[in-house]
Amino acid sequence: MTVAQSDLVPESVFPRLEPRLALVSKPIQYVGGELNSTVKEWNDVDVRWALMYPDAYEVGLPNQGVQILYEVLNERDWIAAERTYAVWPDLEKIMREGDEQGPIPQFTVDAHRPVKAFDLFGLSFSTELGYTNMLNALSLAQIPLHAVDRGDDDPIVLAGGHAAFNPEPIADFLDAAVLGDGEEVVLKISEVVREWKQDGRPGGRDEVLRRLAVSGAVYVPKFYDVNYAADGQIEAVVPNRPDIPWRVRKHTLMDLDAWPYPRNPLVPLAETVHERFSVEIFRGCTRGCRFCQAGMITRPVRERSITTIGDMVENGIRKSGFEEVGLLSLSSADHTEIGDVATGLADRYEGTNVSLSLPSTRVDAFNITLANEFSRNGRRSGLTFAPEGGSERMRKVINKMVTEEDLIRTVGAAYSHGWRQVKLYFMCGLPTETDEDVLQIAELAKKVIAKGREVSGRNDIRCTVSIGGFVPKPHTPFQWASQLDHETTDSRLQKLRDTVRSDKKFGRAIGFRYHDGKPGIVEGLLSRGDRRVGRIIEEVWRDGGRFDGWSEHFSYDRWMTAAEKGLAGTGVDLDWYTTREREYDEILPWDHLDSGLDKDWLWADWEDALAVANGEDIEVEDCRWTPCYDCGVCPELNTEIQIGPTGQKLLPLSVV
Repeated sequence: MTVAQSDLVPESVFPRLEPRLALVSKPIQYVGGELNSTVKEWNDVDVRWALMYPDAYEVGLPNQGVQILYEVLNERDWIAAERTYAVWPDLEKIMREGDEQGPIPQFTVDAHRPVKAFDLFGLSFSTELGYTNMLNALSLAQIPLHAVDRGDDDPIVLAGGHAAFNPEPIADFLDAAVLGDGEEVVLKISEVVREWKQDGRPGGRDEVLRRLAVSGAVYVPKFYDVNYAADGQIEAVVPNRPDIPWRVRKHTLMDLDAWPYPRNPLVPLAETVHERFSVEIFRGCTRGCRFCQAGMITRPVRERSITTIGDMVENGIRKSGFEEVGLLSLSSADHTEIGDVATGLADRYEGTNVSLSLPSTRVDAFNITLANEFSRNGRRSGLTFAPEGGSERMRKVINKMVTEEDLIRTVGAAYSHGWRQVKLYFMCGLPTETDEDVLQIAELAKKVIAKGREVSGRNDIRCTVSIGGFVPKPHTPFQWASQLDHETTDSRLQKLRDTVRSDKKFGRAIGFRYHDGKPGIVEGLLSRGDRRVGRIIEEVWRDGGRFDGWSEHFSYDRWMTAAEKGLAGTGVDLDWYTTREREYDEILPWDHLDSGLDKDWLWADWEDALAVANGEDIEVEDCRWTPCYDCGVCPELNTEIQIGPTGQKLLPLSVV
């Protein structure tokens, strides 16, 4: 039996890389050797993963998803996992120019092994704007760009993360995609690959992909044919061989207490976007905000117990040296024992340098006692709230049931207890929105400042208004909605900014941050696109597109030129993907991918939103505390909501 390419020990590229690092910005990000990183002997393992967060090191290293999978995989003595990140253009140029041995390939930061040498290349996408970075990494790694061109010795290229719930725009470049939680499924994938290798790689690449697909755990795009009607709509998505499931289900990890990762958090060598140790205190959200893909696709709610949270915080501080701990989830203050968690942790670390943070808080879940506990031992940072909609009507449309009175009462309490600054997050371009809805943001901000001045007796009160553009996402009630064109978005935001600045009494106290509407249109194209969008992504990358999530690297004109070229002759255009409203009976590109949500329930919720916009009073309550409202997830996926209270207490530990 011949030795497979991936079983030959690859040489480290570091001797070729090191002499050139002095020529690039932030060379430390390519060096590796972080505290708690892992390097294994190549021949001591059966299966090898290269994991990538397709952005720069400073964004990618803190990513919880990649850190957790890195650790879960490396805990198995027969698996090795290493990490790679997107390289900045200055290093890309040097790598492509190469040396006497040729171009320097995409490498892992752990042992500087070529990515092409690994069995699996797994990419985690939290945003679609990382797609061009994926193509760049494949190109630098000398892995064929298109899955159809790869041979038996090329890695299996997999996508995961939230954007993988519609992987169709990158289907041509992927061998497989995984929906949902990754902890258990990466081990199952590893077992399939190990067994195939031990069998002597029968049937080659096609066979190992078939084995992954028939398990029902992995989506393999090549095993599905997409047929289009004359008007450009999708006619059908059908498996093209026997035993391939018609629908691929998401994975849901139950009992988070059994998976308390990361146990050995990576400590970055260079400054990153999050300089803290993060603990995920629960997963999932059932608040029912209609715009929120994360809340819809991560159901049901699964809480970690108070004792597990305490153990994870203690372990993480001891093993990382971080002095700030972030308690993460989609809505952390909703944890059923958050008060006890806050008090217990504040008691435990009082008198030390450890500070606690709750990254963002729902207006109706916030209370001063909670905030005081979190700031007891550290700096009193600004508070962030997300009303999302500017007007009461808009908030009802999106099912964000926060009244103006709720917000004013909450910020008033904060200002009266010593806070000087709050940040409010809103969206522009929501379904049925008008100019007046957006201008209400200014009125709300003024009332916030007025209340702050009133209760504090001070004039140094600040409120920062941050606005993002709404992008309709798959697997949400708004997946059928039309997206607002960028000209109207920019016009509304300009009116809002002028309204704020013209106010002599409050204008200077209100900060204003927003992005123009153009990146949102591109994100909309990628989030609801089908396989025809792949040629646009490739064209953008070939034209120099990199780091599209960074405003200084993003080029709207480049994307528009590529869209015109890529969609020529298809019968559809950019507006067809973005600003067009969909009908119920249209087959959506992701309909064969099962998030557990019932499509009829999503459609009914979309109709409810439109009814609310016309004056009806309909509210979808949180099913954590009310009877089930039949979204479909629990019976469909055989899961259930897991929440406290547990009745346990976070006992103070002696600080090591």
